[in-house]
Amino acid sequence: MSYQKPRILHDYRDLFFSLIPLVLIAVVFAGLASQCSFSGTGPTEGKIPTFDVHTALTSDARTLSFAIRDPAVPATWTPNSGRRDTATGPGGGQISTVGYITDSGAYMQLTQSNATDETLARHILGSRYASGIEQVGDRKWTVFAEPTEETAWIADLGQTRVLIKGAGDKDDFTILARAVGDAPPLAR
Repeated sequence: MSYQKPRILHDYRDLFFSLIPLVLIAVVFAGLASQCSFSGTGPTEGKIPTFDVHTALTSDARTLSFAIRDPAVPATWTPNSGRRDTATGPGGGQISTVGYITDSGAYMQLTQSNATDETLARHILGSRYASGIEQVGDRKWTVFAEPTEETAWIADLGQTRVLIKGAGDKDDFTILARAVGDAPPLAR
């Protein structure tokens, strides 16, 4: 015959000893599922994905109904992403976006569209408002800068609106803005 203590005599030690097997079972399952590790080395920098920006922008120039530019960015910048999108509603249009990792490790996004600048800004930036103007070469760029958000610059290049957004510093924005302004539209 087994002896059981009356419930009134149970205390924190009984609770602690009954939880030990449950914790051990959870650790074993987490280890088997490779969801945790005890290496203590911390996060490591991953490999930047490769992306053929020139091919993507050339394809966009042939497919989309507006002028696309392929800016000559510094050789130390790594192209890593691209996509197409559509801004809907009044003033909407097609969108081509590519991304780069700068030599300092910051992500810079280049978006080109035939949407109006207001619609493009609303689509990419939400409800943010313009906070200034930057002059790069012969182009004026409308700046959207808020303390808790990534900075963005927008310029109207005639048939195309260009939005630059990212975590880079002012030099990175100026480099990309100048490269876009100097790049001729790609052949259709």
